[in-house]
Amino acid sequence: MDSLDPDVRGAFAAALLGCLRSGCPGSEAGLRGSLARGTADAYSDIDVAWTVPGAEFGAALGRVPVILGGVRPLASLRVDPELRHSPDRRLFFASFTGLPLFWRCDLEVRAASVTGLDEAGRPRTAAPGPDPDPGWSLAASALANGVAAVKAVLRDRPDTARGLLERGSARIGAPAVLTGRWPEDIARLADAAARAEPAQRALAEQVRALAYEHLAEGTG
Repeated sequence: MDSLDPDVRGAFAAALLGCLRSGCPGSEAGLRGSLARGTADAYSDIDVAWTVPGAEFGAALGRVPVILGGVRPLASLRVDPELRHSPDRRLFFASFTGLPLFWRCDLEVRAASVTGLDEAGRPRTAAPGPDPDPGWSLAASALANGVAAVKAVLRDRPDTARGLLERGSARIGAPAVLTGRWPEDIARLADAAARAEPAQRALAEQVRALAYEHLAEGTG
């Protein structure tokens, strides 16, 4: 079973915050969510807010892959498509090699201020940097639901787990066959995601293994 030592996660999160702050002068980085509230359990992910000067927003976005990868090699880096064109906000989803899948980092980047007005007199920020995620993978998104479903079962939230598997299946056009045998149900989603997008096969295998590793057969 993966090591889920909170001290390991805490040390990683502290290193991550330090690298973000040093990666953009004048920026601020801090924890959000359950880690910030002190209510995290062993399965909680790492929610981070990084506020950068408005004039540095575009450059900071472009440095995100290098900064995160400098803390630990990246396994994947995705950008929330709903915020892809926001002038002052982005949301990155990062997974790291050698860390449990549970410990994904959700990094929100915000511009502290705008850089001026455009030709129409509207506030604007600097142009965004290179996009590290040119295409949003529906299969990867569905697999993230699979990981979240494992968490939900471990936290004794079966209704939440069912909803996550239903939405994940719908995302890739697969039927949601839910039996309450959680490892099988989650593996079914993982297999469907791999069929829908073969490039995600390695991640699908990790999600399948996670389900069988952490959940007992026959639980409901």
